[in-house]
Formats: sequence, structure tokens, C-alpha cells
Amino acid sequence: MRTIPNALRIRNALENAIFEGIYAPGQQIDPEALEREFDCSRTPIREALFQLESSGLVRVMPKRGTFVSSWTAAELAERFEAMAETEASCGRLAARRITEAEMQAFEKIHSECNALAAAGDTDGYYRHNSLFHHCIYRATHNAFLEQEAARLHAMLQPYRRMQLRVRGRLSRSFTEHDAVVAAIRAGDGEAAAAALRDHVIVQGDRFHDLLSALRQGGTAMGN
Repeated sequence: MRTIPNALRIRNALENAIFEGIYAPGQQIDPEALEREFDCSRTPIREALFQLESSGLVRVMPKRGTFVSSWTAAELAERFEAMAETEASCGRLAARRITEAEMQAFEKIHSECNALAAAGDTDGYYRHNSLFHHCIYRATHNAFLEQEAARLHAMLQPYRRMQLRVRGRLSRSFTEHDAVVAAIRAGDGEAAAAALRDHVIVQGDRFHDLLSALRQGGTAMGN
């Protein structure tokens, strides 16, 4: 018997496609093409897109269609600022609350990031970078903060992937991770907060580098 994908499975598949850059920021999503791809009716497609809209990953534009979320430069800066402050809060709490088992798992992922950065494996590092940050969210032992941090992280994933294309960013990202791990291991909440804020915030030259990467990738801004 054929298994019909439900809305959650379709949502997860679309979310992964956005994270992997298959759908770029500003790109339109065709529901009819999705019906053919998933061999299902419009109902689960509509529900999956509604869930993605709720998370901020897509925008439904009346009479125009559904697009992967993209923002103006000012909107993008605001979201990175909000994410930097949220991650700082997560780092502060994680430094106080992380368990020994969580710390070991965190350091294992950090070690794997090191190997990927040394190999220049941008795609592998990108995937492990997400695992790295989710370790910190879980270590807050604050379910609401974990959820909000994960939502912002997901919303900005396509842009953070583009950041890694900037020359030298991969090695700098790992060095910044190293400071975060050291602060959390030491139980220094303020140092962890500062390290994560500096790691996530995109301003000055880093912001101009990101905008340049967006232009080179042909990504639309402000749909």
C-alpha cells in the first residue's frame, strides 16, 4: 500500500530543502509541483506551508504565491541582532546548568566541527554548526527559551549558510566556537554570553560580506 506523506513529513522535507539551499531566500514555492513531488493532494501541502509560515521560513503573499522568506538589509540586521541576544541568554544559562553528559556531547560535536573546518568541508560544518547551537539551547533547561532560540535559528539558517561562503569565515567560526566551549566548560556565564553574541551578531564588515554573498548567489531581498 502506498504511504501518503502527511503535512509534518512534507514540512520537514521542505525545511531541509530550504536549509540546504535547494530553495533560496526569495524563491517562489509552487504547490502544484509539490503535489507531484510528494504524490499527494493539496491539503497536506497547504498545511505544511502554513506551518513553515508560522515558523517564519516562508511568506504567503496574497495573489502572488508562497516565497521562501527574504528580508531587506535592515530587516535582516534586526533578526541577527535578536538572534545574537537570544543566543547570549542561552549561553549564560547553559554555562550554569549544563550537565556532564551534555558537556561531553557538546565537546564531541565541537571536535567534529574542528575536523570538518580543517578539511574545508563547508556543507558538513554547516550541518554540525546547527547541532552545536542546539546543544547550547538544550543545556539551558528552559523549554520556552530553547523553542524560541530554535525558531530564530531556523529562520536565519539560509543566511548563515551563505556566511560560510565568505573567505576565511569557516576557520573564524570554529575559533569563535572554541571560545564558547571554553566559557561554558568553565561555568562562566558572562563570558559564554559575550562569546555567543560576538559569534552570531552580523554588523560592520561581516554584514557587508553577507550582503555581497547574497548578491553573488542571486538571492532576492525584500519579497
